[in-house]
Amino acid sequence: MPVARSQVERWLREDLGHHDVTNDVPGETTGRLVAKESGVVAGLEAAVAVFEHLGVAVETHVDSGDRVESGEAVLTVDGAARAVLRGERVAVNIAGHASGVATRTREAVDAAREVTDTVRIAGTRKTTPGLRGVEKRAIVAGGGDSHRLDLSHMVMVKDNHVAEMGLEDAVSHFRKRASFATKIEVEVERPADGRRAAEAGADIVLFDNLAPAAVEEGVEGLPAGVLAEASGGITLDTVPAYAATGVDVISLGALTHSAPALDYSFRTG
Repeated sequence: MPVARSQVERWLREDLGHHDVTNDVPGETTGRLVAKESGVVAGLEAAVAVFEHLGVAVETHVDSGDRVESGEAVLTVDGAARAVLRGERVAVNIAGHASGVATRTREAVDAAREVTDTVRIAGTRKTTPGLRGVEKRAIVAGGGDSHRLDLSHMVMVKDNHVAEMGLEDAVSHFRKRASFATKIEVEVERPADGRRAAEAGADIVLFDNLAPAAVEEGVEGLPAGVLAEASGGITLDTVPAYAATGVDVISLGALTHSAPALDYSFRTG
């Protein structure tokens, strides 16, 4: 999915302000975006969109999902010095943030693969407002699953819904209103409630904020055909323990809200 022109304009307007003089540099120049540490690349399509919006020619040297080492150039540019310098910071920030998400995702995937090749590592809706598309694509670049992109992609019956309507009534309420193509996921906080949710009609049961042993107990109680997801407070260190529980999906908000940016440097000339 391409980055929207309107989004690029918002990014640049935020950075440039109303009277930019610091980048009022004459002539033509070249530039390159260089990794200062190893990691997994993501966000290049957004960085390219920024430079192209400013009329700068861009060439990428790696693809999203590729691993890069320190000192490796991921893209080069050629154009008016003023335009190159105007796009520099926005492109670096977006690519660095996205690559950090992709790198953290790859680390989580690798941790899970120490135990099983079948469990999926997924993101959550704990994304930065305005950057969900960039962050979700970065998760996929890192080998993860994007999970639902917005509220309309899946019905998720959470603790607040259960508190208001009760588990069975909440599932029934949303089942009547959802499309036949829409999956229903139910969040539970006790192992035994996993079977209750499945019997009420859940397609997916999310075991939330439970220790691995409790998740394993809940998974064992599910009927065939119902997917199991673990989420809530899971870290890179605990991913292997959750992967061993038999769940189909492990979702981590930390992939987006806590991933450190990959360090990039933009060099001209």
